[in-house]
Amino acid sequence: MSRSRTAILAALALVAGASGTALAVVPGDAGIAAVPCTVDYKVQNDWGTGFTASVTVTNNSAAKLSWAVKWSYAGNQKVTNGWNAKVTQSGTAVTAANESYNGTLATGGSASFGFQGTYSGSNALPATFTLDGVTCNVDGGPTGPGPTDPGPTGPGTKVDNPYAGAKVYVNPEWSAKAAAEPGGSRISNQPTGVWLDRTAAINGVNGGMGLRDHLDAALTQKGSGELVVQLVIYNLPGRDCAALASNGELGPTEIDKYKTQYIDPIAAILADSKYAGLRIVNTIEIDSLPNLVTNTGSRPTATPQCDVMKANGNYQKGVGYALNKLGDAPNVYNYIDAGHHGWIGWDDNFAASAAIMKEAATTEGATVNDVHGFITNTANYSALKENNFTINDSVAGKSVRESKWVDWNRYVDELSFAQGFRNQLVTTGFNSGIGMLIDTSRNGWGGTARPAGPGATTSVDTYIDGGRYDRRIHIGNWCNQAGAGLGERPQAAPAAGIDAYVWIKPPGESDGSSSAIPNDEGKGFDRMCDPTYTGNPRNGNNLSGALPNAPVSGHWFSAQFQQLMQNAYPPLP
Repeated sequence: MSRSRTAILAALALVAGASGTALAVVPGDAGIAAVPCTVDYKVQNDWGTGFTASVTVTNNSAAKLSWAVKWSYAGNQKVTNGWNAKVTQSGTAVTAANESYNGTLATGGSASFGFQGTYSGSNALPATFTLDGVTCNVDGGPTGPGPTDPGPTGPGTKVDNPYAGAKVYVNPEWSAKAAAEPGGSRISNQPTGVWLDRTAAINGVNGGMGLRDHLDAALTQKGSGELVVQLVIYNLPGRDCAALASNGELGPTEIDKYKTQYIDPIAAILADSKYAGLRIVNTIEIDSLPNLVTNTGSRPTATPQCDVMKANGNYQKGVGYALNKLGDAPNVYNYIDAGHHGWIGWDDNFAASAAIMKEAATTEGATVNDVHGFITNTANYSALKENNFTINDSVAGKSVRESKWVDWNRYVDELSFAQGFRNQLVTTGFNSGIGMLIDTSRNGWGGTARPAGPGATTSVDTYIDGGRYDRRIHIGNWCNQAGAGLGERPQAAPAAGIDAYVWIKPPGESDGSSSAIPNDEGKGFDRMCDPTYTGNPRNGNNLSGALPNAPVSGHWFSAQFQQLMQNAYPPLP
């Protein structure tokens, strides 16, 4: 669980006289001694055997040309590497000294740095910090009640990782469908995302549960502990411009309808004080922003629809508006969709996608502070971790990047991509504390087809194709993929920089119909969902790999659900 020792330790209370009243100590207040320095130490991610932390030191004394922050650990924590400071350790004592570029520390000025460490047992917060030998967070008098955020938080309080120490909402509607399937009771208690994929979904479609119904049910499931509710905000104008199966109800120019008829009503419900005790996680507009990089202009994958959306800017405006309005509630956590490694893992797409996400996060009143993190692999199939090869391998004198499968990508799986893209996002200007989610609902690739080891070293292609877990014909295939299985079960803080593995795409809900099916949901027919389709530039002109007889996207697809259970990895009991 994320923990924090705040800069002024509960505002550095002073005991006033015999009454015991706590008065906040603010540096520079008349009649109250100034605190010489403050240190804010936060554990950003903790995965049980290691952690990352960020530290901000503020100098309230005379200006400095160099500085050193010191603390000691009560446990066996060991710093392994640091950034923005020279972090060294001797026994339990840690020293963080400035780099050449951040040694100046003016009066009232701050410097921030971070590091990664390992531990076993407990990961207790340091009790005392010094700046150049002067004790921080105290003024020489009695100290207050201690850190403000090492323990339970009240309703509406932001935490570093909303999944840490919390249960996650089980959608009763999905759970009932899963339990009705033979063998489905093995996973029907798993938490999945609630998709608000059209305006009508806010109040419920065809007698089904609306947003308030789900939140009310979540309050019942919550009990006395913490509970996360996962929502999918998915109704942009001109939605999913590179595909047809998930087209939406709003035309390319209907940004005002998106704001007033879709986002505003959702924001009003989420702001209801009745739901202040829930942790609400929003996945913001999957399959949107990366399209403006990969499927526009002169690229062979470009579509006229994506060119229109790039020209009118309504994807950025819509995402920015959603971030701004939904992020107003203190218990809401926004995660922007970040595609997957088989979409934006290439050099041409990687930094450009992060830049367009930053553009969206700083428009329509939004700021990077409205973004708690990002989610990868939403509703996709990319393997979490390919253990039989790495991007650095070479076979028969060639890099694996030259194989047809990898095709010069920088990443071979979602975990390495999510961690790498997180670093790129921070470099682009997002907060250093952002966390990543990975959708593992359909990327297990287990069963009898799962390779037990690397492929033959005859060539890079035999090596990769024989050893890869992801058994798709091409990494660009995305619709109802044959051979797929359930992936890792939802869990909090499974790896460095990852807030959780999640099942945002409810297993058993179709990606799109295998043939044209009339519907009133604005959803079209995409040939990528037709098993006889021989492809396009986005999948290297290969067969689609889709299952036959699929219904419209979002509708229950029993054959797919059974396949996902059969091929689950880790296997189901």
